[in-house]
Amino acid sequence: MQLQTIDIDSGEGIGRIVLNRPERLNAINGQLVADLRGALAAHNDNPDVRVIVLSGAGRAFCAGYDLAWGTKAEDSVQRAMGGQWDPVRDYVGMSRNVRSYMQLWESPKPVIAQVHGWCVGGGTDLALCSDLIFMAEDARIGYPPARVWGEPTTMMWVYRLGMEHAKRLVLTGESLTGEEAVRVGLATMAAPADQLASEVTAFARRLATIPLNQLVMSKLLVNQAYENMGLRTTQILGTFMDGIARHTPEGVAWRDLAMQEGFREAVRRRDAPFGDYGERPK
Repeated sequence: MQLQTIDIDSGEGIGRIVLNRPERLNAINGQLVADLRGALAAHNDNPDVRVIVLSGAGRAFCAGYDLAWGTKAEDSVQRAMGGQWDPVRDYVGMSRNVRSYMQLWESPKPVIAQVHGWCVGGGTDLALCSDLIFMAEDARIGYPPARVWGEPTTMMWVYRLGMEHAKRLVLTGESLTGEEAVRVGLATMAAPADQLASEVTAFARRLATIPLNQLVMSKLLVNQAYENMGLRTTQILGTFMDGIARHTPEGVAWRDLAMQEGFREAVRRRDAPFGDYGERPK
């Protein structure tokens, strides 16, 4: 399989998917979304794989959408339409991404997200649509676009957390460390960064000793309970709201700022009042 932004391999019943854009902190672009679909299909079609592990190469799991790509692409589309925004066209396009992330959720085989470094913005969709999350103790997971220019499209926060924590994280865009994520029930385990991979592998090996048909049934039972809570309806609303957030006066102004002064400056101004993410004291 020819994948440009993802590496895959398998052994001992474990199929591995490694996001491989380390020079961009594995930020999401159109090719990565397409490659994710292909990688999941390959592992689900492989009868020797029982458990899938999703991780990232380099310093981060995933730094969200590639703003250098996303802001320019969105601006180009809007200019081609005479400055107008078509919300349905936006929804259809973003829904393709949501369906790709939800293939982690829909994968018959359980998926473990191995999170280190940053897991922010759209990167949280990859982790939260997986079945289990293992984090480095010093990793950070959060959705800062909720401050301006975005809303969580898969909206898995509310299904993985209680109301209080879900509202706090979505309203503020604040992040959790691996240890904090375990305390609020968002992650299964937090381990020292240099031990994370070995902890995930040990757990995945144990899980792979269970018959595949048993794993498939158990995952389906738990997922169906959340499907019955209106998960898909929430995601339709979340995807529309994300498009609206990117086209409010404040959202367009933030996009213009990112294009004129660079996304680092735009992100700096967004996060400065909170003093977190890249604005944390060194």
